[in-house]
Amino acid sequence: MTMVFYSQERVGLFIDGSNLYAAARALNFDIDYKRLLELFAKKGRLIRAFYYTALVEDQEYSPIRPLVDWLDYNGYTMVTKPTKEFTDATGRRKIKGNMDIELAIDVMEMAQYLDHVVLFSGDGDFRRLVEAVQRKGVRVTVVSTVRSQPPMVADELRRQADTFVELLDLEEAIARSTPPHRDEPGFEDFDD
Repeated sequence: MTMVFYSQERVGLFIDGSNLYAAARALNFDIDYKRLLELFAKKGRLIRAFYYTALVEDQEYSPIRPLVDWLDYNGYTMVTKPTKEFTDATGRRKIKGNMDIELAIDVMEMAQYLDHVVLFSGDGDFRRLVEAVQRKGVRVTVVSTVRSQPPMVADELRRQADTFVELLDLEEAIARSTPPHRDEPGFEDFDD
């Protein structure tokens, strides 16, 4: 399906960081977040681009920290919180860092300033959120994938959205084509 945007439309991007990362990984490409921002800035009046992720504190080095810092300085509004560590019923240590509530609150608060919400997530928990902002007159596009095994978008979310965009269809426009430069996140993954 093609993306339908209007030039004077006020657009907000809401990126479920871990969900988008997992979807892109499942499709075998890395996202160039600068290109992603540029793509949607051309589609309408980009009001805000939010990126949500949980961060492990007390770690000397977090692999996501360079990305978070880069996004923060390059046009994204970062929403982070520390992960919580707990022991499950079987005695295994687990880490939890769900950002769904933060994302949902921001979408609801921003809805009055937006004409079009672009949600980068396949999480079915967001179906009611999508329905609620649609009742406020806001169009919603969901970006995720059905081409991974298993599909990363919940069927109920896909059906609720005004438009569903297959992430793989955006690959040419938003994929990282070359190894990142020293000032971009992810450069430490490459040997000199």
